[in-house]
Amino acid sequence: MVGVDVGGTWLRVAAGDGGRPAVALVLRSSREPALLASRLRGLWRRVGWTRDRVAALVVASRGVWTPGERAVLARSLRGLARRVRVVPDAEAAHRAALADRPGVLVLAGTGSIVVGLGPHGRWARAGGLGPLLGDEGSAFWIGREWLAAASRGGRWRAALAMVRAPEPVGRIAALAPAVLRRARRGDPRARGIARRAQAGLAAQARDVVRQLGLEAPVDASWAGSVLADAWFRAGVARALARAGVRARWLRPAAPPVAATLRMARRLGAVRAR
Repeated sequence: MVGVDVGGTWLRVAAGDGGRPAVALVLRSSREPALLASRLRGLWRRVGWTRDRVAALVVASRGVWTPGERAVLARSLRGLARRVRVVPDAEAAHRAALADRPGVLVLAGTGSIVVGLGPHGRWARAGGLGPLLGDEGSAFWIGREWLAAASRGGRWRAALAMVRAPEPVGRIAALAPAVLRRARRGDPRARGIARRAQAGLAAQARDVVRQLGLEAPVDASWAGSVLADAWFRAGVARALARAGVRARWLRPAAPPVAATLRMARRLGAVRAR
């Protein structure tokens, strides 16, 4: 098995059907289907692959939650492998963290989403609506709340400059680690923001548990830079307990690309039969 970084895409390859490669990709940034397909065709040419040489290709991507969205991206890639499958990146992260078991994954990086898998294979989600409609508890949400609080009393110039700068979502999200450090040290304003962020993520997790009818104790895991902070993560666990959900928190079993590769190998094996 080999791994390579392909311009914002993490790619892994393993032996598949009859020695043909099974290829897994996890996109770390949003990409237009045509752009991704073009980059991959270039990579295929460099390594000498053709459609018939590749047993399976599985791509985990943002922005492909619905069947229609997945179909659009899959169609653009179908000339690259015998079988192509597209899945949401949050689903891949869930499968990796909980090893394909039912439960909930709380993901908070620049954005946020909670994804759940039920005992009969049904998926549910809460959040993941982007910075304009949600992303509660995300790095962007935390940074935005800090800027809003800091701009009161006529101190608005710094906030306005950041909003008008290039890539404002990323710049605002980059404030979150400092806000959480302040919160850990006892800064009242930062602590209030952290508590609201934790409560927002817990509310989304409770929503997913209810959608799927998951029974306690619910297996739960985490992903994303915000939840890498153990202090913040412990607060989310307490908030979920206060919300009435008894959870069993499990450290992520593997990175998303590992689950995506597992799907690619299975897909290639199906073709072989």
